[in-house]
Amino acid sequence: MKSGTRALGVAESYTGEDSTLAGAVVRADRVVDDFSFESCTVGGLDATDCVIDIWNDLDRPDVQYLLVAGVAPAWFNVLDLRRIHDAVERPVLSVSFEASPGLGDAIEREFDDPGERLERYERQPPRKEVWVNDEAVFVRSVGCETPTEVVRAFTPAGGRPEPVRVARLAARAADDYRTD
Repeated sequence: MKSGTRALGVAESYTGEDSTLAGAVVRADRVVDDFSFESCTVGGLDATDCVIDIWNDLDRPDVQYLLVAGVAPAWFNVLDLRRIHDAVERPVLSVSFEASPGLGDAIEREFDDPGERLERYERQPPRKEVWVNDEAVFVRSVGCETPTEVVRAFTPAGGRPEPVRVARLAARAADDYRTD
């Protein structure tokens, strides 16, 4: 992958009722190009719209991939990866960092009416284990023929792709700023 290839990473940080979502545009050579922020509701169903808003706010046609940290930010505010893909017209990859049996049982346990949230979760593409720098990550992808290559290209060290890592740091800093 060329060093100037760009990806938008989206990650969250939350305290209280709102979650800060940060988007960070990062090149494959680790140069950070841009940021955007949105808020979504903890335990809500608006995170998908927020990710799309981050994309639209940035207005960066040079970004070739969108990577999100997991599929359920802000306490099960489940993302619709296919809807995001349709909106941004780019490959969308969700990267998580722990093996798990899935979130279905937890969603049913935590919500009196898991309906739409559970259906959205169950429509997600399956997770695929990918080894990066001696660490396992778990990737779901929509519209990407080479998810392993993309994740590895944006992960120079450790197991966290740089766009997601930078977005997580930015979300935490913005969340700290908002709550101070």
